[in-house]
Amino acid sequence: MKRPLTLVTTAALALGTLVPMTVAGPAAAASPAGGVTSAYAPLSAAGHTHPQVLSVGGAGAYRIGASLAALTAAGRIDWTAPGCGTVVNAGATGSWAGVLLLAFRDGLLVEVGTATAPPQSPAGARVGMSFAELEAIYGPRGSLIRNDAGDAEAYLVRVGSRVELFTGHPIRPGVGYFQVGPASFVERNFRQGVSC
Repeated sequence: MKRPLTLVTTAALALGTLVPMTVAGPAAAASPAGGVTSAYAPLSAAGHTHPQVLSVGGAGAYRIGASLAALTAAGRIDWTAPGCGTVVNAGATGSWAGVLLLAFRDGLLVEVGTATAPPQSPAGARVGMSFAELEAIYGPRGSLIRNDAGDAEAYLVRVGSRVELFTGHPIRPGVGYFQVGPASFVERNFRQGVSC
């Protein structure tokens, strides 16, 4: 994958040690009554009370298009680190701390990602699943893609001009990172690599 591999790998491994992952299939994730089963108990026990959905619109206060300055002023940004060009990477605060990684371009939120489960997509897809499980969830709405270099694969779901992108894990098979945002940023960075 042609993105700041060190940052992504470090974040994925760090988050993986902070928040236990569940690798059960979609049927095991929801109880018959629609509630959350014990697969998510370790996360709620850790004090996380955030909604469990990450959609192409973002998650909680972290909405695609939100201003870095406004989120910082509201106390929603824990840390920032310069990215490529006008991109700034950031960490969330509160119940999303250690769960969401953010990317801002020209001061606006263009990517929200996670290496943990939950959160999950509105369809129930999440980190820890196999690409085959994603195919079973999304069917013709999604597709397995490769980057332009041909050395990484991901599962892509388009929703208008935005995407859900599930990329591989650096150590084991399956999804290791789930990110959302405009295709012009998220998909392009995966396919072409980060360019300044």
